[in-house]
Amino acid sequence: MCGIIGCVGRDDATLDTLVHGLSTLEYRGYDSAGVATASNSVDVVKTSGKIEELRETLEGAALTGDVGIGHTRWSTHGPPTDANSHPHQDCTGDVAVVHNGIIENYQHLRDELAASGHTFTSDTDTEVIPHLVEDQLAEGAEPERAIRNAVSRLEGSYAVAVVVAGHGTVYAARNDSPLVLGLGEDETFLASDVPAFRDYTDQVVYLDDGEFARLEDKGWTVTTLDGDPVEKDVDTIDWDPEETGKSGYDHYMLKEIHEQPRALRQCLRGRVDEMAGTVTIEDVGDLSPDGVQFVACGTSYHAALYGAQLFRDAGIPAQAFLASEYVTSVPPLSDALVVGVTQSGETADTLSALRTARKRGVKTLAVTNVVGSTAARECNHAFYIRAGPEIGVAASKTFSTQQVALNQLALSMTDADATREIISALRDLPSNVQRILDESTARSVAETYENADAYFFIGRGYQYPVALEGALKMKEITYKHAEGFASGELKHGPLALVTENTPVFAVVTGDDEQARKIVGNVKEVEARDAPVVAISDGQSDVSRYADHVLEIPETHPRTAAVLANTHLQLVAYHVANLFGHNIDKPRNLAKSVTVE
Repeated sequence: MCGIIGCVGRDDATLDTLVHGLSTLEYRGYDSAGVATASNSVDVVKTSGKIEELRETLEGAALTGDVGIGHTRWSTHGPPTDANSHPHQDCTGDVAVVHNGIIENYQHLRDELAASGHTFTSDTDTEVIPHLVEDQLAEGAEPERAIRNAVSRLEGSYAVAVVVAGHGTVYAARNDSPLVLGLGEDETFLASDVPAFRDYTDQVVYLDDGEFARLEDKGWTVTTLDGDPVEKDVDTIDWDPEETGKSGYDHYMLKEIHEQPRALRQCLRGRVDEMAGTVTIEDVGDLSPDGVQFVACGTSYHAALYGAQLFRDAGIPAQAFLASEYVTSVPPLSDALVVGVTQSGETADTLSALRTARKRGVKTLAVTNVVGSTAARECNHAFYIRAGPEIGVAASKTFSTQQVALNQLALSMTDADATREIISALRDLPSNVQRILDESTARSVAETYENADAYFFIGRGYQYPVALEGALKMKEITYKHAEGFASGELKHGPLALVTENTPVFAVVTGDDEQARKIVGNVKEVEARDAPVVAISDGQSDVSRYADHVLEIPETHPRTAAVLANTHLQLVAYHVANLFGHNIDKPRNLAKSVTVE
């Protein structure tokens, strides 16, 4: 949520670079946007609404500075208005600031500043920052010292970028909110995420908490907030800028659903030896935990539920916790391995949970998509899912690759039964997903039930997290009421909501006792005249009781969950598309939730 871009050394291309960078960060979720450029003065243009509206406003403006910063805001303090948009300035107009995060002591600072004569024009917590800098400059401090002193008074989470009139420099500081530098030839960039400058360079430096960066056309430096030099590694981004385009698809989400076969191959490559029947994950090392605690949020929490069952089935106690609950009510840890599942590696609640575990001396492992992310750097170990960049706010290929990555993790750490059979199913998974993408009748199902009152999803075992994820996708992009349940729970309350206009999606695979129980639950639904959509591999007789069947190839129960999920992603997508919603940027949501 919220996006930051900054650049130095782009000369006449500064403004275009800022606006282009903001457009690549739209996927993070936002409700206003703005830019500031600095030379002998600081010029700011900002507006509520979308990037297109900012572009229209800029057509009549004259911004000439050769260094600049930009921002897309997702409202926290104050509604999305022009005044609340970033950048924010001080009373003199010589300082401009953009900020991601939440300043927890902003009200105290604001009261103090107002009492000393400062005038505020917004409702935001961010606006205290330029005024703090202004006070320091008035006392004779040079800009860098003024900004360091101002930042030192902030409590909470922040990624801050600042420009000052008369200085060709972008200053930045980070605490609990991501910032990354992009290193070009005679030009330097700053952003909250790599896509903002990936068209210009693949060389990056990730800032850590408590670090301060200075960007000039002649180079860059990183120090602690106190000014001590920090040696930083320069990493190379291994994906092409083309990967963040739509490639002819109507929406990023649809493109990313169709990219799943490739993403799954990338996740499996070099880790699975089918001949030997082994899985080796060099990044993780030799971990043999007595127990596993997963911490995650949203879609990643559903992957964590799935992963916990994988470990339990192999005889290792495992639980999945909502990261936000874990922090405030920490369960007994003993010698458990704490695994944070986070697509971005920057999810604030998940980072807090992992830090809580580390403070208690427990080993931590990040399962993430982003190399160099905060979770990857702070945990004892990192395991990358290799999904490639995902732009759509609603997760698709990152969920399926999380499922596969957790399979690999469980197989590498446990003595699972039928390991060769599971590995064979994992090998076949990309082609089986492709088959579903080629043959799915999800669009027809969506057209049949687009006007339903609500949607219910049921499953058991490995399919229960898939039911939860199917419901979440429907909520996120269609804005319709949807719920996922363990199928046996229907008769304990939710059945009261079932009507002839509430389709029930039942995930039924195999023909064991579990499948037979779900079929029994389907009969309960059918008896109340609710339409049933079965996601089935044809082994059970659920099709006899279903109005529609979305077929999946016969496979191992573990990988059947990935295949079933593909159908549900497509159903949600097509329903949302029929409504004409902004699928890639659903209302009120952000791709990376970096505040608690």
